Amino acid sequence: MTAPAGTDAPLFPLRSVVLGAFLPTLVLEIGVGAMLPVVAVTATGRGASLTVAGLVAALVPIGKILFDLPAGALAQRLGDRAAMLLAGGVAAVAFATIALTPTLWGLAAGVLALGASTAVFNLARQAYLTEITPPLRRARVLSTLAGVHRIGLFLGPFAGAAVIAATDVRGAYWLGTGAALTAVVVLAVVRPDPAEAGRVRLRGARAVPRVGIARVARDHRHLFATLGVAILLVSAVRGARQTVIPLWGEHLGLDAEVTSLIFGVSGALDMLLFYPAGKVMDRFGRLWVAVPSMLTMAVGLAVLPLAHTAPALAVVAAVLGVGNGMGSGIVMTLGADVAPADVRPTFLSVWRLFQDTGDALGPLVLSAGAALGSLAAGVWATAALGAGSAAALARWVPRHLPLANLVRRR
Repeated sequence: MTAPAGTDAPLFPLRSVVLGAFLPTLVLEIGVGAMLPVVAVTATGRGASLTVAGLVAALVPIGKILFDLPAGALAQRLGDRAAMLLAGGVAAVAFATIALTPTLWGLAAGVLALGASTAVFNLARQAYLTEITPPLRRARVLSTLAGVHRIGLFLGPFAGAAVIAATDVRGAYWLGTGAALTAVVVLAVVRPDPAEAGRVRLRGARAVPRVGIARVARDHRHLFATLGVAILLVSAVRGARQTVIPLWGEHLGLDAEVTSLIFGVSGALDMLLFYPAGKVMDRFGRLWVAVPSMLTMAVGLAVLPLAHTAPALAVVAAVLGVGNGMGSGIVMTLGADVAPADVRPTFLSVWRLFQDTGDALGPLVLSAGAALGSLAAGVWATAALGAGSAAALARWVPRHLPLANLVRRR
């Protein structure tokens, strides 16, 4: 990537990025992380079968997929910060609805609304950070954002467990309500620095072309059919990683505590690498992180069926954690790189649809293998997806980007 002038710019506007994006993200993800482990338990407690409980838990990713495209239109119309504020408010209402209503339908509606609000919040947050961050620092900012997301989801279950121990399972949802409200308050109080305010897209104050989603998808169909497919494969491998360790632990007959510990170690290694990943991307290019990350995960998945003991599973889980951590922020960074500045939120909504569809696809591949009688076959299929994603990234990740896609058009 050709470097524009001004490479001595600060890493990022601290107030706008750290307080205006990272802190609300961390707080909100802690609330989501506290909720995720108890959704199925709550559903069964309200009379659902295990099958229905699984479907209710799946409403979070379903909500994301359903609202990825509307999220772009909403952010384009309201502006990034206003969309984040709205999404945080909806999340608070959704958490409170689950806590206050004793019915299964109330739980399902709240979980679906949380998935929808997460789609809007994530899209607007990515567009906002892309807008205010110096282009040559973009990867570090977005990989750090991915790291903050991981940290919040890692801490959330522990915070939720502590609250549940002191109250009951509804305490996890009240914790989520408080987290969402805190995120909204932080977003409302923290305004962009005056020096950065002029760079933020004030869509309501100036004429912005209203370009529909179909038009954006059509105009950039070649990009979505190439790099977009590569991102879908990357997300499928990452989605499978979240499921494959618990499934293989169950296959081996390990205690839940042992499997949880192994999963936690993998997550900890994942979290450690987010900033180095961004620095490498900014200094050497996106390919130096994208391809090694996917190859590492493909190798880890390929050897997983050979792990027949807890220590062996721990080693493979560590490899998967390192591989995923190496690619921290790569999907958001590539999306920010190639998004046309004038229709950035709308473009990113289509981009995130590919990402979230891949997240849902990975576990389905594993489940298909298990349903056919061979979990190992499903694992090897996801390993093949990892190798394919590495090849697709190597082929289609741009080596040079026009400056017009790196900065906002005036």
